[in-house]
Amino acid sequence: MQGESLDFKGQRKSSYGMRITEKQMKRMAQFMIEELKSEDFVQFKQKEDIALSRAVAIIKKNFNDEKLLDQEVNQMMDDLERQNAGEFQRYKMFPMLKKKIAEQKGFVL
Repeated sequence: MQGESLDFKGQRKSSYGMRITEKQMKRMAQFMIEELKSEDFVQFKQKEDIALSRAVAIIKKNFNDEKLLDQEVNQMMDDLERQNAGEFQRYKMFPMLKKKIAEQKGFVL
C-alpha cells in the first residue's frame, strides 16, 4: 500500500502524518511564547514554565488528535479499497479524505 508502512509493533502507520518528538514540541512552544512576549502580545498571570507546560500539552493533544484522525481515515480507506478493488489509488485519496473528515469534525490541519 503506497503511503503506508508498518511500525516496529506491526501497526500500520501513515507516512502522511508528521512525526515530532516531545523535545521538538517543547521547542515549538518555547518559540511561540517568546514571540508572543517579544510583541508584548501576552502577559502571564502565572509563571512562564506553567504556561510552557500547558502549551506543550496542547500541542501534544493536537498531534494525538491528528493521529486518531489518520487512523479513522485509514479505516475508511481500507473499506473503500475492499469495495473498489483495482480501481483505488490510496495515495491520492488519503489527503482528500483526511481533509474532508477534518473539516466535518472542525479539526484544523
